[in-house]
Amino acid sequence: MEFDRTKKISLHLNIAPLIDVIFLLLIFFMLSTHFITQKGIKVTLPTASTTNHQEEKNTVTITLTKDNAMYLNDIQTDLNNILPLLKTTLQKLQTKSVIIQADENINLKLAVEIMDIAKQADAQEIIIATKKEKNG
Repeated sequence: MEFDRTKKISLHLNIAPLIDVIFLLLIFFMLSTHFITQKGIKVTLPTASTTNHQEEKNTVTITLTKDNAMYLNDIQTDLNNILPLLKTTLQKLQTKSVIIQADENINLKLAVEIMDIAKQADAQEIIIATKKEKNG
């Protein structure tokens, strides 16, 4: 008498295509992040050894370039028009913080004038943006 043996079904999962897809996704994301550029105005910030990270939410940014161009939240303006623009922008915010991103080669007089205008516009906090010094 012969018994029917249960046939073993071999399950084999071929993971080679899965690995190919993973590598293609990895290459795609590596290449796509390389092309991401930071938008904004070209400014060389001064360096400082005691910098702290400041959140830019609910703040106004004033940028001063080395050729004395002035931007209020990426909108170009001048010294005569910045006070009313800054007042209306600060009135919309809960925290009235102003970040000054000034090029390291600007005239100090201009930076002081901007700080004075920010105080006239009722800014509660004035922050001067710097970049951290590289050790070594």
